Amino acid sequence: MGQTEIMYDINSILIAVVLLLAMGAAMRLGRVVGKRGSSHHNDESKSQVGAVQGSLLGLLALLLGFTFSLALNRYDDRSRAVVDEANAIGTAWLRTDFLSDARRDEAKALMSRYGLTRFEAGRVPASETERRDGLVQAAEEIFAKLWDLASLETQAVGGPASVSFAASLNDMIDSLGSRDAAIERHVPEPVLFLMFATFVLLGSILGYSSGLTLAKAGFPIYAMMVLIVALVFVIIDLDRPRRGIISVNQEPLRFVSESMAAAVN
Repeated sequence: MGQTEIMYDINSILIAVVLLLAMGAAMRLGRVVGKRGSSHHNDESKSQVGAVQGSLLGLLALLLGFTFSLALNRYDDRSRAVVDEANAIGTAWLRTDFLSDARRDEAKALMSRYGLTRFEAGRVPASETERRDGLVQAAEEIFAKLWDLASLETQAVGGPASVSFAASLNDMIDSLGSRDAAIERHVPEPVLFLMFATFVLLGSILGYSSGLTLAKAGFPIYAMMVLIVALVFVIIDLDRPRRGIISVNQEPLRFVSESMAAAVN
């Protein structure tokens, strides 16, 4: 990737568990501090803590909504990129029928290899960066051969058919670049760090408020903590297209690549 991302290589479940433990520890510490200082607070100062707690909950809801929307939009972009690339490859495959007999079979064989290579590249886990880079490079090499064929066809035969095939190849390589760029786009880590810090701070305020009122944190508070952590897990998982539970559907590329392979064989 172009920039170093601290959390990208860390398991999503581990991040969620650490966040839950950090919130629990912050709540316990806040309760201890609140109990020690409860005798020095009056009703007005206690209501002030409640107001801060409400403000933090509002800020947290805003951050959750913003970050979830950002992660979901990026996931949708990756899903559309797969469909767009499959359509571009399928269009180029159909236009190989317009080529002359001297180059048609070779073009179809190269297109079949290209589709299978791109499909395999989409299935490679994020941890296998070298393998994925190798598949992307292999696809680019196959494309270079296809472009040479298109150039020869245009020079030897010419006409709208050869031009349309070259145009479809141009769309195909554009879709490759767009899809790879979409894979590398993630929610900015400063946004995630700010959200995590807000979670931990909220946990400490909840514990502090509990200590001031000498009331134990009930089930609703713990349920809220678990729900928050679950939302964080979904956000992080959505933001990781090649790892985790939620993955981008590769079926459009699989269908196109298998159709081409069956036609060639």
